[in-house]
Amino acid sequence: MHKLFNILLFLVLPFWAVGQSYQLKPLVTDAKISMRGLAVVNKQVIWVSGTKGTIGKSVDGGKTWKWMQPKGYEKLDFRDIQAFDQHKAIVVNAGSPAYILSTVDGGKTWRENYKNTDSAAFFNGMDFWDAQNGIVFGDPIHHQMQLLRTDDGGLSWKNISEKLKQPMKVGEAGFAASGTSIKTAGNGKVWIATGGVVSNIYYSANYGQSWKVFKCPIIQGENSTGVFSIDFFDEKNGVAVGGNYLNDKDNQNNVLLTSNGGKKWKKPIQPVSGYRSGVTFVTKDFLIATGTSGTDISRDGGKRWQNISGLSCNAVKASDGLVILVDGKGQIYRLDTVL
Repeated sequence: MHKLFNILLFLVLPFWAVGQSYQLKPLVTDAKISMRGLAVVNKQVIWVSGTKGTIGKSVDGGKTWKWMQPKGYEKLDFRDIQAFDQHKAIVVNAGSPAYILSTVDGGKTWRENYKNTDSAAFFNGMDFWDAQNGIVFGDPIHHQMQLLRTDDGGLSWKNISEKLKQPMKVGEAGFAASGTSIKTAGNGKVWIATGGVVSNIYYSANYGQSWKVFKCPIIQGENSTGVFSIDFFDEKNGVAVGGNYLNDKDNQNNVLLTSNGGKKWKKPIQPVSGYRSGVTFVTKDFLIATGTSGTDISRDGGKRWQNISGLSCNAVKASDGLVILVDGKGQIYRLDTVL
């Protein structure tokens, strides 16, 4: 009897999975800042960052939060945050002067590790290969993408912009909508996506020492169009989302997939429902993308997308099955499964 029950259970489970629905559960509703920086370290540790120089941290999966403002940096807009545990985190801001700050004591104190006063300085995002090696990229200065590298955990940063030989087009830039238009993987691999008048994927396989450039056929041609977020499940399989943030319900050609490391991209069978500024792999088959016009999920590796919410969000990250989203009105959400 038990054996028969187990067989029936095995046969029925796939249908249960198809019947699952999802909802965004509010964890924070009154932060009073716009949040775009997000780091989900594990099921317990979450860091967020945003306007008014504000950074938030939870060590219990989002149940309670501690908020902080690094002294002297209260007017900054922290667009991206990288966290390694509940003690160490690194933030970058958008705009000039451009700063990189770090903490190793859970946010009690912050250290200024980098400052650029050039009026054109504008950081878009960062990512780390491991606890010591990381990279930051920013908008072009004199047509040259700004690239910084660290090999000491963010304590010091070296400008490696000259390693990228190809100048950026006039009107081409990155987007700091979620800090996720850059992705590191493996031993020194990194992808950076741009938009504007043209959209490209910049790829390095050796920690930014040399680069290749691949054209990305997403919607482009205007300052408000292009790739806003990328993610890779492994060195071959990746996803890019974006669109036109000035027309955020338009879903024409704003999500693409690659199976060869970004060299070539193709459209999915069913696209996302509008402009998306954040995307992440939860598993190889399960993805989630979000933007100001709503949130979509895919359960087949990005081939087909289903809208699950019309709530406006800026960024999404996942770790150990925990999926967190942040928005521009002081709200933090968790993706929950409803049977």
